[in-house]
Amino acid sequence: MTSHQTTQTMKPATAAKKLGVYLQATPAEFQEGVVSRSELNALQADPPEWLQELRRNGPHPRPVVAAKLGVSIAGLARGGVTEALTTEQIDALKEEQPGWLRQERAVQAEVRKETVRIKEKQAEQAEKRASRADD
Repeated sequence: MTSHQTTQTMKPATAAKKLGVYLQATPAEFQEGVVSRSELNALQADPPEWLQELRRNGPHPRPVVAAKLGVSIAGLARGGVTEALTTEQIDALKEEQPGWLRQERAVQAEVRKETVRIKEKQAEQAEKRASRADD
């Protein structure tokens, strides 16, 4: 008995997410087809010009916009940013530093600090448990 592998495919939205690009800005043939795992790997290994251009100039999807601005996706929404932004628009926001962006960056910094504190506390507790188990 032989087993034949079926080609793993994904919807264009999933592929765009994995590539870190805004689906609506991709070429029509990308949006209308399905993408195989090997095609996705090829796009990641040797991105065509359209993909390089999207990654460089956008428009970028919200997760990329949030990362470039140093805020959460929820922070973008609270700031009223609901659309995909270009690199130029992101740079303008960084330059302008509106109040909501300063606030959301501060919130994000606190979240990161708290995450570090929790990890350190958990590591400390694990170390105590390990030393008690050795006794």
